[in-house]
Amino acid sequence: MTGRRVLITGAAGGLGAALTAAFTSRGDQVLTTDRPGTGADLELDVTSDSDWARALDAVRERWGGLDILVNNAGVAGGGRVDRATIEEWRWITDINLFGVVRGVATFAALFKEQGSGEIVNIASLAGLVHPAGMGSYNAVKAAVVAFTETVGHELAQYGVHAHVVCPSYFRTNLMASMQGADSALAGVMSVLVEQSPISAEDIADAVLAGIDAGDDVIVPDDAARLAVGLKRDDRAAYDAVMRKQARKLNAIADATPESGSDGAR
Repeated sequence: MTGRRVLITGAAGGLGAALTAAFTSRGDQVLTTDRPGTGADLELDVTSDSDWARALDAVRERWGGLDILVNNAGVAGGGRVDRATIEEWRWITDINLFGVVRGVATFAALFKEQGSGEIVNIASLAGLVHPAGMGSYNAVKAAVVAFTETVGHELAQYGVHAHVVCPSYFRTNLMASMQGADSALAGVMSVLVEQSPISAEDIADAVLAGIDAGDDVIVPDDAARLAVGLKRDDRAAYDAVMRKQARKLNAIADATPESGSDGAR
């Protein structure tokens, strides 16, 4: 099916821009949304209820309905439990979890009215496997996975399908949003993102394929699938890998002077 009406959050760069290009290449109509000054079609701060209300109004005015809602906007964060602050937890939760909840809640009534719709929530491999040092990020992405399954059950009778996407590290601009006092973690994550062989375009193509296939949980790359498989099939080996990574992170941190929060957002 082509010519679908699609709204994407966080569409000005990274995976959002790649998804916009992928949908557009199929002949779909895309309404891009992002923060002010990013050049998106519509300004949308996903933490703002009033911005979401304006997005709904814009969709009704432009198209009269919506076929696909892509909750893509998100930020990077995390930190070991004794380093991350409660303020950091609130910040990442408001954007990465409540931003998704606001989006789905805003458009649920419209989807029910029209008796159709696709919800695509971008989570992370961190929602399925949980490496050390990333407690807040793991927690909110796992919550997005659980929330997506929940609304999928709630809205199925209205012809609405909910998908959650769980990629591993891929090359994107996500690290520009990194915030947190645990500077050792930021360094490790930056290397993993920069050295990944996977591009945002690779993930976008896999997301569209997963939507086409009707997959509830879209695990779009080999690295993510291997990690999920290891956890499922050999928990002892999975735990050993994760604890080795934890020791490595602690060793890096012990050798790194604490610099405090970098204040990035």
